[in-house]
Amino acid sequence: MCLAIPGKVESINGRTAIIDFGGVKREAIIDLMEKGTVNLGTWVLVHTGFVIQILDEKEAIETLDAWREVLSNTPGPEEKV
Repeated sequence: MCLAIPGKVESINGRTAIIDFGGVKREAIIDLMEKGTVNLGTWVLVHTGFVIQILDEKEAIETLDAWREVLSNTPGPEEKV
């Protein structure tokens, strides 16, 4: 199973971008995307440190909301299942 997280491009430097995942910022490689498609403010899907897809804002927010719902219903490590 693959896990990819939506984030917003904050800056680009060569072949890497800083992606904002709701306040957590990480570097991701943009080489897999067509040149010129990843720009500042673009919502992207990141998997294992690579940008793998462009998302529109609505789709990104819906995905983040779905993740929040899943995580809010998941017991923490200190909770018994």
